[in-house]
Amino acid sequence: MKIPHKLKFILFFLLLSTSIFSQKFSFIYEAKYRTSKEKPENINTENMILDLENNTSIFRDSMSRNADSLKFINKNGGYIMGVENQFYIKKDILNKKIEKIITYLKANYVLPIDEQLNWKIIPEQKTIGKYRSQKAEVSYGGRNWIAWFTTELPFNDGPYIFNGLPGLIISIEDTEHDYSFNLIQVKKGSNRFDVRTKTIKIDWTQYEQLGKSYYNDPWNTKTAKKVIFTDPQGNEKDMNEMIREAQKSILEENNPLELNHKINYK
Repeated sequence: MKIPHKLKFILFFLLLSTSIFSQKFSFIYEAKYRTSKEKPENINTENMILDLENNTSIFRDSMSRNADSLKFINKNGGYIMGVENQFYIKKDILNKKIEKIITYLKANYVLPIDEQLNWKIIPEQKTIGKYRSQKAEVSYGGRNWIAWFTTELPFNDGPYIFNGLPGLIISIEDTEHDYSFNLIQVKKGSNRFDVRTKTIKIDWTQYEQLGKSYYNDPWNTKTAKKVIFTDPQGNEKDMNEMIREAQKSILEENNPLELNHKINYK
């Protein structure tokens, strides 16, 4: 039986779609962000990775991804200190479920993100790298954001919590120019190393409590083994002074991505 040309096209498209979405992809973004409003010249720059497979994804900085890969093969991996400005995000795109993972004192806390992304797609288009892209705007975390997405990469995902556009977000920045994520590389076949599956569910109030707990005792001196710090000459440093210096640094980092959930440490 001869298959009509239109039906052939539909079957080809379905096969292509199945092929695309059954594969594993890693999208590497260059992230730039300011954690202190008083020191605008201090800009952090690092690579962060969006690992995507079958409508689920994990977004994390490269150090966290490396730590996860080590845990995956039963070795020890290091984790970032602090509570604010952890960028670890899990998404179930099909079920519109977004979770922020906070790792603190070797425990993984899961914080559901329920703030809606009400995108406004703008007609303006431009080429970014080799991709034809279109503009979109959204509000999230007490900030306004400008994004550029491309339908040439047919994944409605993006860096951090951002998703839901008809194509991959390849560039997004808040209007204050404090946070930006720009796609720099696309890879196939990477493993997501999803090892942070044993979690404790929290809300934003409990998130703030975790932050204050970290602020009050950055090195967990009350329950952990004694930590000894030394200066370049090998002299032991006073722990109380070390805590005061750490607290000063925490207070200076007063520009989290989610401004509407900024922790009041005092």
